[in-house]
Amino acid sequence: MSSREMSGRQLSSPAPGWFGDFGGQFVPETLIPALDELTAAWAEARDDPSFLEALEASLAHYVGRPTPLYRAPRLGADLGLDLWLKREDLNHTGAHKINNTLGQSLLAKRMNKARIIAETGAGQHGVATATACAALDFECAVYMGEEDMRRQALNVERMEMLAAEVIPVSSGSRTLKDATNEAIRDWVTNVDTTHYIIGSVVGPAPYPELVRDFQRVIGDETVRQLADHAVEPDAVFACVGGGSNAIGIFAPFIERNREVAAEARVALVGVEAAGHGVETGRHSASLTAGEPGVLHGNYSYLLQDEDGQVIPAHSVSAGLDYPGVGPEHSWLKETGQVRYESVTDEEALAAFADLCRLEGLIPALESAHALAGLRREAARWAGSRVVICLSGRGDKDVEEVARILAAGGEPGLEPGAGGR
Repeated sequence: MSSREMSGRQLSSPAPGWFGDFGGQFVPETLIPALDELTAAWAEARDDPSFLEALEASLAHYVGRPTPLYRAPRLGADLGLDLWLKREDLNHTGAHKINNTLGQSLLAKRMNKARIIAETGAGQHGVATATACAALDFECAVYMGEEDMRRQALNVERMEMLAAEVIPVSSGSRTLKDATNEAIRDWVTNVDTTHYIIGSVVGPAPYPELVRDFQRVIGDETVRQLADHAVEPDAVFACVGGGSNAIGIFAPFIERNREVAAEARVALVGVEAAGHGVETGRHSASLTAGEPGVLHGNYSYLLQDEDGQVIPAHSVSAGLDYPGVGPEHSWLKETGQVRYESVTDEEALAAFADLCRLEGLIPALESAHALAGLRREAARWAGSRVVICLSGRGDKDVEEVARILAAGGEPGLEPGAGGR
């Protein structure tokens, strides 16, 4: 089925696990019972006050929520608009990933699992998983491509300090896609005792909805914090790789937009990684330049050739370097509820430098893409109020950015450099 043949224009998903024509469960039969178990466990847990209280307590006292909504005066003035940053970089472990890993780990306890596995590229999801496992007493194994281990050596050290086993993956491009393949193989083999914590709104149902539900704390807090300041945003920007931080902050605004007149809606903009430029073929812009297909258990937009084979992705940002995207994002694109754009490595690096220079904040390269997307459109939003999800801090990227600058500012010298 081509994108032009799709009919998913409805504003509400017609069936569990589906977003219009996107989503589903494209997995071996061995995993269906585990997915059914997970679906039932979450349906019960989200209506159980004791589970919700435990999750809220963990987010407040362990993670450090709520994270601030910070008005960025100098960068805002430079852009000619009123800029607010949702500071997910201030979470324990330095990114939004911990919201999901803690939630899924508490759910794994409820299902009496003894072991947790995960995949990671940039290492943030791996660190967050290892952190939750250490806190809740799980055996933990994290699959990571060898190329990503080179780029994100600091996060490898952090995971090992947290008692996780980091398993190198040498197959394929040695990045996130290959790490995910190996994690799925492990899960098939050990499904009775092991829970697989997927790090983004990808994978077979119920993962896209499950991860969104754990990440929407970002958006719910943002709405409350804006109300505390008695202001309304004109637009919300977020970077999109797999798409969990973006869905997390967009979710309540999507719901609100469906209930108000068009002129009162908040514009929602997801920013993908254009790498060296979409026209070069070296990018990670699945929604901008991909076609629908099946990858890692769901039907969504992905980068593929004419024969349906997955094409290696590229981005200077390891966390956006993935050849697919969450199925809900595909549906939001098709229905026009979110607009998706892409920016190049060079634009992201320039935005990275801007935030450092003007606000004293070192962003993750992932978050820098959202900043770059806004900078490109600054004239469009002149005088407006814009919120950006600052999904993570840039400690993990400092060495790579320094290497790029030392090499003459040419990002992405290697193809395919990782993911979550």
